[in-house]
Amino acid sequence: MENSAEPSSSISFTSSSHLSNGSMSDKAYASGGPEAGLNLEIISLSKLSCNLGQLLCESGGDFSDADIVVEDNSVGIHRCILAARSKFFCDLFRKDKGCVGKEGNPKYWMTNILPYGRIGYEAFLTFLSYLYTGKLRPSPVEVSTCVDNICAHDVCRPAIDFAVELMYASAIFQVSELVSLFQRRLLNLVGKAVVEDVIPIVVVAFHCQLSQLLTQCIHRVARSNLEAISIEKELPSKVAEEIRLLRLKSQAEQENKVAPLDPLHEKRVKGIHKALDSDDVELVRLLLTESDITLDEVYALHYAVAYCDPKIVTEVLSLGLSDVNLRNTRGNSVLHVAARRKEPSIIVSLLTKGASASEPTFEGQSALSICKRSTRPKEYQMKRENGQEANKDRMCIDILEREMRRNPIAGDASISSLAMADDLHMKFLYLEDRVAFARMFFPTEAKLAMEIAHAETTSELAGLLSSRGSSGNLMEVDLNETPITQNKRLLSRIETLSRTVELGRRYFPHCSQVLDKFMEDDLPDAFYLEKGTPEEQRMKRMRYMELKDEVNRAFNKDKAELHRSGFSSSYSASFKERTSYKVQKL
Repeated sequence: MENSAEPSSSISFTSSSHLSNGSMSDKAYASGGPEAGLNLEIISLSKLSCNLGQLLCESGGDFSDADIVVEDNSVGIHRCILAARSKFFCDLFRKDKGCVGKEGNPKYWMTNILPYGRIGYEAFLTFLSYLYTGKLRPSPVEVSTCVDNICAHDVCRPAIDFAVELMYASAIFQVSELVSLFQRRLLNLVGKAVVEDVIPIVVVAFHCQLSQLLTQCIHRVARSNLEAISIEKELPSKVAEEIRLLRLKSQAEQENKVAPLDPLHEKRVKGIHKALDSDDVELVRLLLTESDITLDEVYALHYAVAYCDPKIVTEVLSLGLSDVNLRNTRGNSVLHVAARRKEPSIIVSLLTKGASASEPTFEGQSALSICKRSTRPKEYQMKRENGQEANKDRMCIDILEREMRRNPIAGDASISSLAMADDLHMKFLYLEDRVAFARMFFPTEAKLAMEIAHAETTSELAGLLSSRGSSGNLMEVDLNETPITQNKRLLSRIETLSRTVELGRRYFPHCSQVLDKFMEDDLPDAFYLEKGTPEEQRMKRMRYMELKDEVNRAFNKDKAELHRSGFSSSYSASFKERTSYKVQKL
């Protein structure tokens, strides 16, 4: 078995595809020539490969004697095979007997085994298949490709990440022939990928001590215009220092064509970045007032979007001192950086502040294509379980795609129902009810819109339906407040609620139309389903069931508009469960 791991044996294993013509093998063997022994060895190794491969098939019996837990998935293994094929596993099983699981087999956790890096479930299965069969099977498309239909899937981020995971597995588990194979594969990717996607290759080359790969990566990054702060934040300090020295040497060779760095300016830049890391926007404001530096000069918004909490991004935006469409030295706008991070609230915050979704990078990628080319089908197609957060990857793509397709809507015309209500209290009640029902019908979308509009800080948004149904008085009145103060407070709440509704109309138009109709036709009965005669209650319940169908049709319209299945389908299923439960309860 040990010899089967060598390159020559691996080639022999993969030669089984040429054995389909049985007559040729039989003739060569019967001739008694020098090829007879070689063909017999090929046949034997091929059968051995197939037989060992059957141990990994789910349809076969489970003869494993241990388990390795990878990403909450328990993978049955055969310690004798892994120990024979990998010195790492041989030493591991000799020293560590593992924790005994419910089935009585020893259990190991991948997170405890790995000294560094990450090996996902699919990557481990691919690696495990090679250990058993001597053949490297094709990479699973659900984790090694992206969701961009026009991508060749050769240098997109999922393809790079999967190759990096297999390199980690090959190096950590000490399978030398695979290390050589994936080092050649990654070397080929370094020159083709955008520099941001070279970062994980640099990290794996450093940890796995792949000198040839690391040297090429360092020179690739040093020649690029990737920001120094990104290099310092994302790469090991030793590697970052080598890149810095290479850049200084290159600048010296250009005979002062590049302006020398100002130490004081650099100190101020780092001070603002440290303040952002500490979530201290007030300190950022203070640093700005004590110097002539601006947020745009230090690309503070780019930095916050890439590395800070979403709430800090919102606070920086609220300062009103940053150009939301500013490009950094890489030619990336803030939205391009946000698309790489894939945080829905940040993307929506930028869009509402006027960020352009159509502007491309220097490589010709829009924010949408960046987001798609960094998303694996596995995450994109992941179903949301009840009570769980919505799929962020899919949500970001959907928001950006809608932004690219949407038609501008005039702000004054977007809330037509409010134009008829000249009383502030009526406007407030209308908006309260509308947001409350949006939270019931479309919880994740409503939550996102409320967060961006800062509606989560409005206490009146909690328990609106129960308050309306019980007391009918939704507004607390301070008798010590003057009418002017009360109106100001009310206008502030109306503005917050209006922003929430506007965001819903902007990104979920068809669902918003359903809510508009519901608010006009069905709102009173929604609170009193249990009131009236039995016939009236039956009619109300029927209307409630019809409403569910209208919501489903709205989702279908949104999906048809996007020419693909949207993440809304999972919400539709969730809505069915909630409304069915409510109707049954009533």
